[in-house]
Amino acid sequence: MDSPEPRDANAPARPPAALEGLRVIEMGQLIAGPFAGHLLADFGADVIKVEMPGEGDSLRQWGQNRVQGRTLWWSVMSRNKRCVTLNVSVPEGRRLLLELVKKSDALIENFRPGTLERWGLSPAELFEVNPSLVIVRVSGFGQTGPYASRVGYASVGEAMGGLRYLNGYPNQPPPRTGVSLGDPLAGMFATLGLLMALRWRDHSGARRGQVVDASIMESCYAMLESTITEYDKLRVVRQPTGTGLKNVVPSNIYRSKDGKWMVIAANADNLFRRLCKVMQQPELADDPRFDSHATRGANADALDKIIADWVVQHDAQELDRVLNDAGVVCGPIYTIADIYDDPHYAAREMIVRLKDSYFGDLAMPGVVPKLTESPGTLRWTGPQELGEHNREVYGELLGLSNDQITKLKSTGVL
Repeated sequence: MDSPEPRDANAPARPPAALEGLRVIEMGQLIAGPFAGHLLADFGADVIKVEMPGEGDSLRQWGQNRVQGRTLWWSVMSRNKRCVTLNVSVPEGRRLLLELVKKSDALIENFRPGTLERWGLSPAELFEVNPSLVIVRVSGFGQTGPYASRVGYASVGEAMGGLRYLNGYPNQPPPRTGVSLGDPLAGMFATLGLLMALRWRDHSGARRGQVVDASIMESCYAMLESTITEYDKLRVVRQPTGTGLKNVVPSNIYRSKDGKWMVIAANADNLFRRLCKVMQQPELADDPRFDSHATRGANADALDKIIADWVVQHDAQELDRVLNDAGVVCGPIYTIADIYDDPHYAAREMIVRLKDSYFGDLAMPGVVPKLTESPGTLRWTGPQELGEHNREVYGELLGLSNDQITKLKSTGVL
């Protein structure tokens, strides 16, 4: 795939974004809360990210790979946001935050429960200055309950939320996924809650805000399908199943002749018949071992071996072509390099480029999901300078002069 061209600043204007006119204050740091702000900003919300003076969000330093001493992750996660500094732990900083709250629709925070209260910024105090504010609180375990005060990271949320146990192979240590799943899951549920709360506020007639309480642990738990019902009714504890799912056959990974892994999912009767025909073994569809969903599940090892022996005779590209032509669900397991070169990703604008003030031209993920009438857009990368939008935001929203902003910075408030 040819590298996407940088977005043309002189291109025709797009339709208004879905969340244009919505103003959100983002507090907290790292992933879960900022991920919610990231989603909202992509769809046009004016997200004002508040960072501590002199420190900033730890994500400015986090990330597995760095360029010229700086992390690339920050540029992606904080795109489309206006970043300001503000020390909310001091009285003047608290006062300025409350002034911003008066002019905002929502506030997102992902501090340890009780932190806002210590700063005199509890929901009650925030509602006092803006009764219609939606307050989104993201934490490891929620704002209530015996674990509320515990420090929570995604790794522990995934573990205690049940996701980690189901991952991996039987009788082996449960591995983690190569990315943080719990944080963006919590961020997505937080975003959903924020939008629902806004919908209720604006259509209930009450014009009242409310608190959205999103926990990493519960966001992971919400992904567990019917496992709690199975345990309650049958005392079944679902176990890790490696590369496939128990009694869902064939639906596994198979290695091709050129050493790539292919997912083949033909566990429905019609799909299985198509697969058998492509393998030139149509008789397998009527074999008593494989002629129904139940019999295929009971003879999974034998069927997986037959498929694996066929797959290994063909290159991945050929397999992908013949199976898709036959209507069999399949796909190669992609590395990020495969994604980068894939024409479908390019056609869907899922790799976009923006100019960054420090790194120059940067490729990053496109906007998800796609809206036909009010699409999301990428306007700028994460601001590299700490407090880059101080003068713009505090001047525009609070009417502060340049001299006032300079003085506040000199005293450690900004």
